[in-house]
Amino acid sequence: MSRPFDPFLYLVTDRALAGPRGVAEVVRLALEGGVTLVQLREKTLAREPFVEEARRLKDICHARGVPLIVNDDVAVAGAAGADGVHLGQSDASVAQARETLGPDAIIGLSVESVEQARGAAALDIDYIAASPVFATPTKTDTASPLGLEGVRAIRRLTDKPLVAIGGINSANALEVLQAGADGLAVISAIMAAPDPRQAAREFRRLRSVH
Repeated sequence: MSRPFDPFLYLVTDRALAGPRGVAEVVRLALEGGVTLVQLREKTLAREPFVEEARRLKDICHARGVPLIVNDDVAVAGAAGADGVHLGQSDASVAQARETLGPDAIIGLSVESVEQARGAAALDIDYIAASPVFATPTKTDTASPLGLEGVRAIRRLTDKPLVAIGGINSANALEVLQAGADGLAVISAIMAAPDPRQAAREFRRLRSVH
């Protein structure tokens, strides 16, 4: 069984959006604002800098009792001692990730359709990420947006924690939660925010009204 985690406010990092502040500083501020889970997403870093960044963020996250997940790269997750890995449909298999990282690792899987969600039901994963819910400029290689109805449909198929990602912001987040999502995966709405701490607080307030 994986270690416990709270998917409610799930920050996915983006180096470009962090700008001169740097990823670590934005993550630190966002954690102060109430982020409950962090995913390090790096598409251009070489292996060693990626591992170093993961270790740095792990220390920052663990200081506040929050797990760190690494996007895509099972080897980096293992080398850095991260708490788990988030996989896409074309990444390493769930079985390979579980074998490498062990039973305690948090393993998440993106699904881009109801069919993929149905196929994920039997997999040894800890949460499903419905992606993308809305159109988003942060990731341009995704499927057509699922919309709120897609979130509802996937919710009906699984009792695993369901995270929504893609175009989530303070204006639509409550609707996403009401559609059945357990968590909000946020990129630009926090990473690019002038005040990441306050941006995170705005999302956390939704927990009390949901």
